Amino acid sequence: CVIYPVVFTLLGNVYWIHVAVLVGIYACLALGLNMTVGSAGLLDLGYVAFYAIGAYTSAIFFRNFPEARWMFWVILPSAGLIAGLFGLLLGSPTLKLRGDYLAIVTLGFGQIVRIIFNNWESVTNGPKGISDIPSPAIGAFSFDAGIHLGALTLPRVANFYYLILLMAIGIGIAAHRLNHSRIGRAWVAIREDELAAASSGINVTALKLLAFGIGASFAGMAGVVYSGLMSFVDPMSFTFMESAMIVCMVVLGGMGS
Repeated sequence: CVIYPVVFTLLGNVYWIHVAVLVGIYACLALGLNMTVGSAGLLDLGYVAFYAIGAYTSAIFFRNFPEARWMFWVILPSAGLIAGLFGLLLGSPTLKLRGDYLAIVTLGFGQIVRIIFNNWESVTNGPKGISDIPSPAIGAFSFDAGIHLGALTLPRVANFYYLILLMAIGIGIAAHRLNHSRIGRAWVAIREDELAAASSGINVTALKLLAFGIGASFAGMAGVVYSGLMSFVDPMSFTFMESAMIVCMVVLGGMGS
């Protein structure tokens, strides 16, 4: 994994490094949704909304403060927190819903968020989107610059590759630890039989909200990386098909695994 950008830089094919970054972003999204759908059994068809919230949080901030590149490292966890709060906002009124009814409500939420971003032109620039989003920086080092390895210079996208690799590993470890903790076992109990879980003393309400919130926060952080990578976001990047694709990833990868 570490030498992947080096290999494709030597081959003169930067495209595959970019593909690897997108793979990492979708891995983070799938890990987050797996907590909601796979572990807790809550079918969320509007998951892309949290991804959009993270991307637009970063884009709107840097549209107003383009010189504050170092703030990327503050925006990254902050966007995750904001998306998590919206996850709680979505989860609260849907606690009594199950199956298809829950799926319809979450689908509607995803569409509502996209339409708001499309129509709120004074803040989001509407369907034209937000462009020229600056890359993150660490001190004097900007992600716009390549990584110099002697005579070899890795392209700009290699910086995002290593960032998303670290994020995916971190989120993977967090997801694994959660799934094998008391919280994860409680989620599985709720998925299998909610009434039996409640009868066993499990706080179903709190744990459902926790699943929505944690899953949404991972999507929000992935959205920040996406906006920095592309330097552009618009509402059509966050359609229902994105949510459907992430659900397919979770199903094909094995729900709850």
